[in-house]
Amino acid sequence: MLTRARKRLVAGLVALVAATGAAAVAAPAAHAANGCTVESVYSNAMHRSVPVCIVSAGGGGPKPTLYLLDGLRAPNNNSGWLIETDVARYMNGKGANVAIPFGGGGSFYTDWERADPKLGVNKWETFLTRELPAYMARKHNSDNRRNGVAGLSMSGTSALNLASRHPGFYQAVASYSGYPTVTMPGFNQGIQASVIEMGGNPVNMWGVWPAGQWAANDPFLSANNLAGHHVYVSSGTGVGSKYDTSVNPSSADFDPVKFAQMVPLEVAASTSSQLYIGRLAVVPGVKLTTHITPDGVHWWDYWQNDFKQSWNTTFAPAFF
Repeated sequence: MLTRARKRLVAGLVALVAATGAAAVAAPAAHAANGCTVESVYSNAMHRSVPVCIVSAGGGGPKPTLYLLDGLRAPNNNSGWLIETDVARYMNGKGANVAIPFGGGGSFYTDWERADPKLGVNKWETFLTRELPAYMARKHNSDNRRNGVAGLSMSGTSALNLASRHPGFYQAVASYSGYPTVTMPGFNQGIQASVIEMGGNPVNMWGVWPAGQWAANDPFLSANNLAGHHVYVSSGTGVGSKYDTSVNPSSADFDPVKFAQMVPLEVAASTSSQLYIGRLAVVPGVKLTTHITPDGVHWWDYWQNDFKQSWNTTFAPAFF
C-alpha cells in the first residue's frame, strides 16, 4: 500500500497537473488524420450522434475489433490518436477493425449516475459495450467475440475498468500511463480534480467518494475478472524524456511550464500502474505484458510506441 508520504505526494502531483491542464490536445482542423474514415454512430443512451473514425478490416469473414479511447481533453471533432500519432495508418492491413470515438473529454468513458450541466449525458460504457459494437457488427463485420480496448492517461484507467466490468466482451486490454488504483487516497482526488478541470461535477459521475459507484469502477479491486485475459500496462517514470530535452531541469532549454504539465502526472501514473501490476501478478491466468520505462513523460511519443508494442504482444495474440 502507499505510505503516508507517498499518498501526499501523489495527491499533490495529480492535483497540480489537473490544475495546469496537462497533456492537452489542441482543437484540430476540420478533418481527421489519414488512415481511417469518420462515421456517425447514433447513441440512444446519450441522445446524440458520436463521430467514430474507423479503420475497416475489409471483407473476408468476421473480424476482431479494437476500441481506442482518447485522453482527458478529447475534442469532440477529432482524436488525439489521429492528431498526434500514426496508429490509424499503422493498423491498416492488420486484419482487425479499429474504432476511435471522438469526444468523451473528462468523462472517464463511463456511465454517469446523472446528467452533468457542463459535460451533459455521459453513457459511454453503454455506447462502447452495446451501441457501437452493434454498429460495428452491422457495418463492418465485427464478430463481437474478439474485442479489445485501449486508452491513455484518463482512458487507460477507463480501458482497464471496461475490460474488468465486461470480461466476457473484451479479450484484451491495454493501459498507457493510466491510473487503475481509482479508490486509493491521492488517486481518487486526482480523478475528481480532472473532472472538475473539464468543467464537470465528479459527484454526477460516480457519486460521493468513497460511496456511490467508486469501488465498482476501480480496476484494482476488480482485477480478478481479468483472469485468462491478455493485459498490457505501461508507463514512464517521469524522469527525463528521450524525445524532449525541455523537461530535463539540467538542460539549457528547460521549460518549467512544460515540466509541470508532463512530468508529475507520469510519476503518479507510474506509481499507480506498478501497484496495479503487483495486483495482477496474483491473478491466475493473466497474460500480462508490462513496459515501465526508466524515463518517459506524459506524452504521445511514448503512447504511440507503446500502442504498437501492445498490438504485437497483446491484441494480435488475443485476436488471431
